Amino acid sequence: MKTLIFDAPNKPVVTQVQMPKMTANDVLIRSRRVGICHSDYELLAGRYIIPISYPVTPGHEWVGEVVDVGANVKGFAPGDRVVGECVIRTPERIHHFGFSMDGADREYFTARPEWLHKLPDAVDDAKGAMIEPFTCGYYAVMRHGGVNAADTVVVSGGGTIGLVTAAAAIGMGARVIVVDPVPLRREIAQRLGAEATVDPTAGDPVEAVQELTKGGADLVVECAGHAASLANVFDYARPEGKISMVGINIGQKIPVELGKIQIKNLSVKGCIGSPGVWPAAIRFLERTQIDLSPIQTHSFPIDQALTALEVGKDLQKAVKVTLEIA
Repeated sequence: MKTLIFDAPNKPVVTQVQMPKMTANDVLIRSRRVGICHSDYELLAGRYIIPISYPVTPGHEWVGEVVDVGANVKGFAPGDRVVGECVIRTPERIHHFGFSMDGADREYFTARPEWLHKLPDAVDDAKGAMIEPFTCGYYAVMRHGGVNAADTVVVSGGGTIGLVTAAAAIGMGARVIVVDPVPLRREIAQRLGAEATVDPTAGDPVEAVQELTKGGADLVVECAGHAASLANVFDYARPEGKISMVGINIGQKIPVELGKIQIKNLSVKGCIGSPGVWPAAIRFLERTQIDLSPIQTHSFPIDQALTALEVGKDLQKAVKVTLEIA
């Protein structure tokens, strides 16, 4: 079967490997679509937040079809369309699917049923490949109990996670403003239903947000992890506002006025991954029928995975690049 493998840091290859072997506790899945994530580039560069080794097959944003189930597996059958969580706990350690163990960028792979969630018919494969990042955005909004039509949400950073966060808040009825310097991302945010966007390079973004919100946002979700974005989030929020910190910035010290947390009586929560929200996020997408397709800017067959990786590096022209495998 065809597979994308990171043989070593900065050495991706598309090659042929043997079909995976099943056990009685496994589900055999045929990959259908797999998204390329920024963290895949971190893996390719030789770094990740938990220990990794090579060779490894990436791919943690996926949708697939069940081909076979082991004798001990209950609740899944051939033909089921499924998605899977990527943080996997085993007796030995915590694994990250597609990082510390082989992922879905191959024609077939095995998974344990406890990682999997069935997709309803109303959620197609394209949207299914967006479930994993969407759960992160959904979790960031729900971290403070969710929002509604009375709320204004500012999303700082309009990459994939920022855009799905905006989509989640829009689906809940909130007024959403997205701050990002890239024209393509601001355009996509508006196509998703954002009421306004702010280019932080065109002037003072804090002044722009304060003017648009008339005093600050009810919820601010920081999704960029960049110093300028992190420095501004306290100023984007209204007094007694809420902040979800999603963007990852490790090892860099950023001067910020932490006293604003007390002065404005802010509630600030960190977010990592999407624990415990997958079933709810899937139901949310099914019932709201939010269109996430504007985020998916490019698609390639697995034979062209190396080209896809190059295209995904261009942050001015690409947001979510997807591999179509089946």
